Amino acid sequence: MDEMAALAPRLHQFVAVARTEHMTHAADAIGVPQSTLSRGIARLEADLGVALFGRSGRTVRLTREGRTLLRHAERALAELSTGIREILGDADVLHGRVGLAFLTTLGSAAIPRLLRDFRTLYPGVQLDLLQGAHAVLLDRLRSGDADLALTSPLPDEPGLVAVPLDEEELRLVVPAGHRLAERDGVALAEAARETFVRFLPGFGLRGTVDAWCREAGFVPRVAFEGGDAETLRGLVGAGLGVALLPVAHHLLVPGVVELPVTEPRTVRTIGAVWARGRPLTAPARALLDVVCSPGRRLLGS
Repeated sequence: MDEMAALAPRLHQFVAVARTEHMTHAADAIGVPQSTLSRGIARLEADLGVALFGRSGRTVRLTREGRTLLRHAERALAELSTGIREILGDADVLHGRVGLAFLTTLGSAAIPRLLRDFRTLYPGVQLDLLQGAHAVLLDRLRSGDADLALTSPLPDEPGLVAVPLDEEELRLVVPAGHRLAERDGVALAEAARETFVRFLPGFGLRGTVDAWCREAGFVPRVAFEGGDAETLRGLVGAGLGVALLPVAHHLLVPGVVELPVTEPRTVRTIGAVWARGRPLTAPARALLDVVCSPGRRLLGS
């Protein structure tokens, strides 16, 4: 029992180092001196009798034993986090809190509409918002930092539940004056010789767009990569390439034209995702009920 009491805080330190793979960054993230963190990790390895990290300066990499421990440590800490939130009243549907993770591309229109409707029904619930790349959102779910994620593509893994909500069209965005700009629609294969700007690895649209290009018979030549749809749209407007991007929900960036793609079907499914083994709190369940309410479209007006 005494060993478990000493182990718990060191697991928190271990997970922080495992996520950042850097001692200094991990120490900053959890608010402890780096020397304290280094001693804590060394003591944990000594207590367990195994090396959890391979080291190169302040940069570290998980060993096989470290990867095994990380899976269990994240689940254990997530369960503790859920229990503490319930004790403090965070599971109260009237006055609790819920962590919502969502794709950056949903932030301009879909999420504000959803939160407006949810706040009307549950004005006392505190919403913790996290937006980012698809891979980051799933990590936040697994760790317990988020209760619910709105993302694409829908994951197929045993530890996560995914429910489709809506479909989002992507169009070929080209500079004004481009050879295709006056067309009403275009087959993606017609852009095979173009230079593309696209999302960075870890973003759901990176793999989705690459798959559509392969379906059209080519591998895109890439000039720039980024993590924000509006930045990529701006690069297109500057004449630096073309891109497959979600339809703009506001005024287009000057100098760009959106072209519907006639083939293949460039539509992605966006859905709600949550952890299978961790019951949703009452506020999270209430938010999911609003998202999935009959007749509601996540991307609709």
